[in-house]
Amino acid sequence: MKPTNFRTLDLNLLRVFDEVMAERNLTRAARNLNMTQPAVSNALGRLRDALGDRLVVRSGYGVEPTPRALALWPAVSDALRQLEASFTPGNFIAAEATNTFVIALADATAGELMPGLVEIIERDAPGVSMRTLPLQTRDPRRLLDEGQIDLAIGYFPAVLADLSAQAQAGGLAGFDHQRLYEGEYVCVMREGHPLAKGRMTLERYCEAHHLLVSFSGRPFGFVDEALASLGRKRRIVLTVNQFFTAGRVVAVSDLLTVLPRHFVGVTGMAQQLTVRDLPFEVSPVHVDALWHRRQAQRSDHAWLRLAVAAAARKAFA
Repeated sequence: MKPTNFRTLDLNLLRVFDEVMAERNLTRAARNLNMTQPAVSNALGRLRDALGDRLVVRSGYGVEPTPRALALWPAVSDALRQLEASFTPGNFIAAEATNTFVIALADATAGELMPGLVEIIERDAPGVSMRTLPLQTRDPRRLLDEGQIDLAIGYFPAVLADLSAQAQAGGLAGFDHQRLYEGEYVCVMREGHPLAKGRMTLERYCEAHHLLVSFSGRPFGFVDEALASLGRKRRIVLTVNQFFTAGRVVAVSDLLTVLPRHFVGVTGMAQQLTVRDLPFEVSPVHVDALWHRRQAQRSDHAWLRLAVAAAARKAFA
């Protein structure tokens, strides 16, 4: 590995590196930096020469980072965010801001929160933009650590347990969280399904055919874990990664699925669906906002968290 002379390193190159790592696309990075793409490519070339590493390689329509780039980026991103916060402390003015925030969340959560969040943006921060990404994991800490997202919203029981354990052990957790709302999972089927009437027993539930919503694509979820603890299992015919897709499919089939109760009302398909309580115990849904601690003192991020919390209060008032 080539040694780097930090004294002669052009620190402007790190801003380019940070933007390229965040976007994984030279054209978008150039647009965000108000530079031309050749200028971004030239800056990356100079940084490659200084660090002795390719940093990124072309992949499809964008670029993929090398292991060295992935190792460097958290430190670079942290330093740039801290400098930015130091130069503009408490300087976020919603009415004048032009920030773009990136949030990872499931479609069910987006369906509940986004209408209220858009209302807040239109009213209080007309220059602010929001990008949502599909939540594909129950542990989004890597995405937050790498700066790919500003906020993750979802059900993260293992993450919160780990953060609690770190705090009890006297360690400083790198992430903060806030409870937004609570709910429950229910069994959902089409109107007129044979199981829509009569007692929903564990036997009848397990004999039916099922649709699983899995963000990661893993064909085994918390319902299957609960059934396994009872010595039972179910037949999963289809696995999808969106709650809305699940609702559409079960509305026109004999498959059963499990959805957050609150989501059924925002699907636009409530009249086509029947909701039944599950015939066994599952943990309630605790939906939290999760963010990296380095963002805690940023006034723009504080506004984002307050706006999301306000949208959640309105949705579940």
